[in-house]
Amino acid sequence: MKASVEVICYKVRPLKNGEFPLMLRVTQARKRKYVSIGMSLQEKFWDFDKNKPKRNCPNKEKIEKLIATKVTEYNTLILDLTTDQREYTPETLVNTLNNKVQARTVDEMYNHIIGNLRKNGKLGNAGVYNYSLNSIREFSLGSRSWQFRDIDIAWLKRYEEWLKKRGCRETTISQLFRTLRSVYNKAIENGIVKRDYYPFEKYKISRFDVSTNKRAITKEDIYKIRELDLSKKPLYMQLAQDMFIFSYFGAGINFSDIALLQFKHIKDGRVYYTRKKTSKQVNFMLNDIAQGIIYKYASPFYDDEDYIFPILDLTTHKTEQQRHDRIHKSLKKVNRELCKIGGMIGVCNLTTYVARHTFATVLKRSGVNIAIISESLGHSDLSTTQIYLDSFENSQIDEAMKNLL
Repeated sequence: MKASVEVICYKVRPLKNGEFPLMLRVTQARKRKYVSIGMSLQEKFWDFDKNKPKRNCPNKEKIEKLIATKVTEYNTLILDLTTDQREYTPETLVNTLNNKVQARTVDEMYNHIIGNLRKNGKLGNAGVYNYSLNSIREFSLGSRSWQFRDIDIAWLKRYEEWLKKRGCRETTISQLFRTLRSVYNKAIENGIVKRDYYPFEKYKISRFDVSTNKRAITKEDIYKIRELDLSKKPLYMQLAQDMFIFSYFGAGINFSDIALLQFKHIKDGRVYYTRKKTSKQVNFMLNDIAQGIIYKYASPFYDDEDYIFPILDLTTHKTEQQRHDRIHKSLKKVNRELCKIGGMIGVCNLTTYVARHTFATVLKRSGVNIAIISESLGHSDLSTTQIYLDSFENSQIDEAMKNLL
């Protein structure tokens, strides 16, 4: 049964100032749901027979405009659901519209996503979307009023050609188009654009995917890095060595998650933490080597809230943005030192990511089930790999990690 929508003056609960709230009432099969429209007025200004504000009502035009807008929103949603033969209730109608993204243009949708990511501390992902938005703005000569239906196959081809002329690599083009596609999908989910306009069914962006060179090194190289005596070298080079080795023996934990580790994350010889990028719960056992690195940086009077590694400081890096900036700056320094360390053992382009990739590759070469550690760990499908990891018992993963030595 189709629902009906109207705005009434709700006399049941007067406000403290003596006015009555205006409520939108959704009715379907004797079920009703009331939603405030954010306005109220005195009883004498409402025509209860015609169910509308009287002529002498203050802000009459503003109230009528708001009522028309609210009723139209609900009736449009009801029409869309009815056309798609989807079931609904007064409560689901209200929930859908309350959670609806208030965006109409591509620019507004990008900003909504970026805002949510920053609010939830996903500053790295926010940066990816912001980079994509700035690229599209530049391509569109600064225009911020373009609609999703304007992005058709011809538009995408022009954008692709523009990126290539600017010297963008295939990997960069792939990231930009995947980000744009993600924004378009979110716009469809929120009813901002109809799926009929969706251009990515025919315009395939998978062709931009290219295989990159393997970045794993051998176990012998790991031993060489570990055995280097850097005691007379700068402290940051020593830190780079320790973080690389800790990542390798720490189930490929990445730099950001290492920087965020606190002593409270260690329990019964295991590290328990939440991945910054995927929000997945992860835990791994500490072997003697990883434990020794932790002891090296632990002060005699450390607190559970203290960070393990000397990158972040509780009194200095208080906000998410401060922590993000500090980690990003430290990562550059560590990778610069790792490049020097690589030169000492004859390995080119040594970075923190190499430790993560080597962890996965060494286990794979040792015959460990691909479902536990996949070749693309941390590269092309992190979330799927983590789902596989979560499905195995700790004992299975612990046994697999013995192959690291």
